[in-house]
Amino acid sequence: MNTELCNEAVTLVGNPNILINLVSARVRQINSGSSRPLIDDPLLGSADMALTELVEKKMEFSILDKEMATEVKKAKKRRK
Repeated sequence: MNTELCNEAVTLVGNPNILINLVSARVRQINSGSSRPLIDDPLLGSADMALTELVEKKMEFSILDKEMATEVKKAKKRRK
């Protein structure tokens, strides 16, 4: 992975743990073929593609506050 991209992305997201989850989810989408890459650079690996998409703001994300995260967890438990 490109260190510069990582540094820019963590500055954008604010939390390295959240960045890992965002990039991991996007890499899974790209590798499974369920979503095409939003950039066209065949030399980049899927992790660098995901980071580039994030840094270039080609994908969106939102971070839930603690109250909303608690509600999401409760809803997931009710579905089981």
